[in-house]
This record gives sequence, C-alpha cells and structure tokens, in this order.
Amino acid sequence: MRMFRTTPPTEAETQTRILKAAQRLFARRGFEGTTTRELAQAAGVAEGTLFRYFENKKAILVEVATQGWIEILTDLLTELSEMGSYKAIAQVMRRRMMNLHENADLLRVCFIEAQCHPDLQQRIQTDVIIKMTDVAEAFFETAMAQGIYRQMNPRMVAQVFLGMFTVAGFSQDSIMPTEAAPHEMQEMAEGLADIFLNGVLAKPLP
Repeated sequence: MRMFRTTPPTEAETQTRILKAAQRLFARRGFEGTTTRELAQAAGVAEGTLFRYFENKKAILVEVATQGWIEILTDLLTELSEMGSYKAIAQVMRRRMMNLHENADLLRVCFIEAQCHPDLQQRIQTDVIIKMTDVAEAFFETAMAQGIYRQMNPRMVAQVFLGMFTVAGFSQDSIMPTEAAPHEMQEMAEGLADIFLNGVLAKPLP
C-alpha cells in the first residue's frame, strides 16, 4: 500500500492561518472574548505554536489590523491609478463598497477593536490612515490643478471621500443590505458619487 506524506505547512502559511483565524474570532467574539486556546484550535495549531510567531495575543491583534489596513490602502491605490477619468468616482465607490462588504470581519476588527486599544489605534493612524489620506489628497490636488474639481482644501476632500466609502461599506445593515443585488450596489455607488461630486443643494434657477 502506497503511503502519501502531506507536506508540512511553511512558517508563512502557518502565520497566515493564525491571522485569518484571529480575524474571524476577534470580529465575532471580540479581542477580550477570544482565548488563545480557542484561537489555536481555530487555526489548527497547538496553543504554544501561537507564541512561536507572536509575542502575545495583543501582537496578533496588531498584526491583523495593520495588515488589513495595508490591504485596504493597496486596493485604494490600485483603484485610483486605474480610473479612466477624475469623474469616475462611482466606479471606485462601487468596487470599494463591494470589497468592504467582503471584508466585514476585517473592518470590525480594525474599527471596533482599535477604539479599545489606543496603542493599536495610534499605529493604524500613523502607518496606514495617514498614508491613505496622503494618496487621496495628491489625487484630488492634481484634479483641482487641472480644473476638473473646484479649488478647495484637497486634504479635507480626501478625508470626506475616504469617510464616505468606508462608512457605506461598514454600515452595510443600515445603508446597504449584505444580499444587495449588483444593480442596487451600483445605484448606491452612483448616488454617493453624485453627492460627493455635486453636493445636495438644488441648483438655483437661471
């Protein structure tokens, strides 16, 4: 009888498995409500293995949140670089909202847990959110220089833009149901883009 040996996971694969399990459990039970024993079981590793890769449970939380925000930043950079027009905000909004829906667990960890841990909040703010805002600010500053957008504080515009798509994606139960059809998602994205580009005030009659 031929025996097949399963190749043991690499260190990178094991670490990824731990982080994915942590993201799922922290999102559902909270950081304080998740024990290292439960985390190890969910990741399919021995409890002692966790501490070969991370100093403690808090280090796991920090890594989950930091990697998650870096992923969001990378996606945003890609979206902005691929925009065919500075006015194609709806396209970016739709893709961002869909991705945020898919990453609901990550967002719960990044937003909720970060509020409970000032040191984590500071790291995310410094390492990721400021960089996201810098990227968006440069994007809008260029559009203003070309006369596509009216002259405003580009950093403030960037903060409003990032806030709109983040809240829209994170508040899926109150703004857009999880099971929303693609055309509903498109309609929401176009509505957000219209508000962002044109505001809500009625234009005065000529």
